[in-house]
Amino acid sequence: MTGFQTRVTVQPAIGVEGDFASANPRFSVIAGAGAFIAGLEGVKIGRFAWASMQAVDSEGAPAIVDSFGAGPVTGFVTRNMQALLTQYLQESSMIIPSGFGVTLMNGGDFLVKNRGANQALIGMKAYANVRDGSVSFAPTGSPSGGGTSTASTIAAGTNSANGNIQGNVFTATDTLTGVLYNGSLLTGTGVATGTTIVEQLLPLLPGEALRGLGRYAVSIPEQNVTATLISGTYGLLTIGGTVAGIYAKGQPVSGGGTAAGTIITDVGTGLGLAGTYIVNKTQTVGSGAINTADTVETKWIAMSPGLAGEIIKISDHPLG
Repeated sequence: MTGFQTRVTVQPAIGVEGDFASANPRFSVIAGAGAFIAGLEGVKIGRFAWASMQAVDSEGAPAIVDSFGAGPVTGFVTRNMQALLTQYLQESSMIIPSGFGVTLMNGGDFLVKNRGANQALIGMKAYANVRDGSVSFAPTGSPSGGGTSTASTIAAGTNSANGNIQGNVFTATDTLTGVLYNGSLLTGTGVATGTTIVEQLLPLLPGEALRGLGRYAVSIPEQNVTATLISGTYGLLTIGGTVAGIYAKGQPVSGGGTAAGTIITDVGTGLGLAGTYIVNKTQTVGSGAINTADTVETKWIAMSPGLAGEIIKISDHPLG
């Protein structure tokens, strides 16, 4: 068994990632009855996480939590004996399985593992990786990772379908044009301003198709839109030229005159490298250097130094 103890460390570790780093006050993210619930891929303990409108709680707030996402994190997943051993002869786990309850913390002092390449120094900001919630450290305003390119463009894209919205579910029933990508901004008679497609609901039912006619969670709940033509807009990002790194959902996009707040919300043909991706803001950007980042800055700061792979104390209360 690989987990059997084979050595004794004279100076024990200060703790395990996800542990509380102090007895100071801590705060949990408010959730409704039955929320939060781990998403389809489960949730990683000791990392940051994002709430999603894939489903809503009894108050119409996000009910699903994932270890990946876009924009500011919702909270931190602390270690509280909530992981489960689900594999035969598995010795340990830091995964909350899909469908199990999750508590997110939006304030307090915690221990994290420095999973970045840089040494953490006291006062540095903690950054969350949008693909797995892992924690790295850098000065304020210094996201890292992602992809770089030299000749990429963004074009305006459109889609539409007859359908309705009940609660937070958009059902596209017929007369589809284009592709119903995640992040599409929806408009139509009675549709709340700012409504976007979050994700297609699975499994597909008879008559439904991937990114076609079917049911989609939307970003604004408690809607009652009867049958009407619902149109969508998005940005089609085409990555070309000299490409390095990885392009992925959730990454913020910069360079080339892109609009502030542009984020990759879906994948076309790119699959990480050159190809097409969907962004949340409809815009036209000529050929140029368009880059992304893997990390987003959080409000937490390093309260102890540490090299890559070491345990770091973080707090949401700055010094001074």
